[in-house]
Amino acid sequence: MKKIIRLTILFLSFAANSQIKLPRLISDGMILQRDSKVKIWGWAAANEKIELNFNSKIYKTITAEDGTWTIILPPQKVGGPYEMTFSASNIITLKNILFGDVWICSGQSNMELPMERVKDKYSHVIASADNSAIRQFLVPDQYDFEKENTDFSSGGWISVTPINILQFSAVGYFFAREIYEKYKIPIGLINAALGGSPAESWINEEGIKKFPEYYQEYQRFKDKNLISQIESNDKKSNNEWYQLLNKTDEGLKNKWSNTELNDSDWNTMHVPGYWADNGLPNTNGAVWFRKEFKIQKVKENSVKLILGRIVDADSVFVNGHFVGTTSYLYPPRKYSFNSNILKEGKNEIAIRIINNSGKGGFVMDKQYQLVNGNDSLNLSGIWKYKLGTKMLPLPSQTFIRWKPVGLYNAMIAPLKNYAIKGVLWYQGESSTKKPVEYSALMETLITNWRAEWKQGNFPFIYVQLANYMEPKSEPVESNWAELRQQQKNTLSVPNTAMAVTIDLGEWNDIHPLNKYDVGKRLALQARKMVYGEKKLVSSGPLFKSMKREQNKLVLSFSDIGTGLIAKNNAILKGFSIAGADGKFVWANAKIINNKIMVWSDSIAVPVKVRYAWADNPSEANLYNKQNLPASPFESNI
Repeated sequence: MKKIIRLTILFLSFAANSQIKLPRLISDGMILQRDSKVKIWGWAAANEKIELNFNSKIYKTITAEDGTWTIILPPQKVGGPYEMTFSASNIITLKNILFGDVWICSGQSNMELPMERVKDKYSHVIASADNSAIRQFLVPDQYDFEKENTDFSSGGWISVTPINILQFSAVGYFFAREIYEKYKIPIGLINAALGGSPAESWINEEGIKKFPEYYQEYQRFKDKNLISQIESNDKKSNNEWYQLLNKTDEGLKNKWSNTELNDSDWNTMHVPGYWADNGLPNTNGAVWFRKEFKIQKVKENSVKLILGRIVDADSVFVNGHFVGTTSYLYPPRKYSFNSNILKEGKNEIAIRIINNSGKGGFVMDKQYQLVNGNDSLNLSGIWKYKLGTKMLPLPSQTFIRWKPVGLYNAMIAPLKNYAIKGVLWYQGESSTKKPVEYSALMETLITNWRAEWKQGNFPFIYVQLANYMEPKSEPVESNWAELRQQQKNTLSVPNTAMAVTIDLGEWNDIHPLNKYDVGKRLALQARKMVYGEKKLVSSGPLFKSMKREQNKLVLSFSDIGTGLIAKNNAILKGFSIAGADGKFVWANAKIINNKIMVWSDSIAVPVKVRYAWADNPSEANLYNKQNLPASPFESNI
């Protein structure tokens, strides 16, 4: 009897393993690359006969000894929807398949950032979103240091609807919308991006060998025991820090969220602002804030509390009722709650802010208001505050998922068989600590991916870093500017293009909300380089060369369109020059016959020039007449 049971189990196991299994990319609703040979692949038992019925034709193959199989479809024109039926010991039918253009959207958080995060800015776009020809496959956030993966743990194709669009990469969606509206070609986006990731995490093992430091680090993280030990230590230190915080926080002990609390002895400060600048320097831990406000009439609908951004984490109470929390510093704080929590007359907000390093508080130049129906109440101004507990900074954590090669193995390698039109890339913020190596990393990454896809030099279009952080009044060194120069240098790689966004950032937010113009500028580059609009002006001015005439530098540019301008007819700004000593000073600049003449009375023999060389070059205003900004740059005689 036992022998029969064992044989039955073996048979069932064999039968299950012999069935066709498809990768998650090959699924209902997928968009396949038009005008290109398309690989369809999967798994089954060794030597299994596989049939694919597609578009009234039968394609046959037999699985290899390792259980893999591949069918190559001849190039197909734009069209659909189609069905595919796979037959072996089981039958799988895929529906609603389109042929169009497939773009990989990769990089870090500004590519990953979904429409959900910008829904208030683009509410009209979301409400009217309905396009089954624009679709996205969201790659799960995973890493693997041991091997290149062949499939994903989850994922499926979704099309644009008012609900689904919230999951789309905002940059990717606006790019796709521009391309679709221009050419009516279905656009498939494969969203393979991860916040905070540096370039080296997206390069494969062979490519990373060019960078010994990263290669050695990659080898270290092949050790699962090392990863487990790091994760255990990080979890332990994190838990201990927060346990001590919560144990010693007077605000938790004495319920400082309570509306009956006597806060007459609390200090005051202006919000938005940081407590380090208002009486609590070098203080990490928990700080409580309270504000009283009055409402004449409460409207019977939901209420939205907008609290800009808070560093690092917050828990919010209105009239003693908990209304929301956010655990880290980047997301906008928007908390909705029922209007019955409010009352006519006096109301109170209490906020517990946890700051684990750096300056804690409320980010400047953001909205702080209460919205009830059509009424809004500005909450900026004087708030009361009190220290709940003071802590040492939280020990730094190891972000294992960002280590070299790991993201390539888990999030890119499973895509290699899928025919694509090209890549959209938005990354660099996490690489500003070591900017001088960035061009070499990107050249390696691009060459690496092209070799793995075996589709030749497919288009690779990337976003140059936007302006960010506080403007400086004098010329300074800047890692962000250096990285932008490295991004400009990457244009030497064939079939690449760069979308300049030096005017689309926000000084106080590494995730600027304007994703429409980023997508549009990527689409401009694609329209010219990929879709053949050769006369289209797709870029702002790019520095080309310079010569010295006495005490002046004369600069030449490509991509001037119909002419160079100083935006808003202002004085041309953003240029600095230096002599042999390398000390930069602000320079005069003037447009003459679509060239720029730059000089300073204080430098007799200039040898270096910079434009928009700062974290946030707020006054840089060189554009072409097509209203596209010039790329920042540095050059020497």
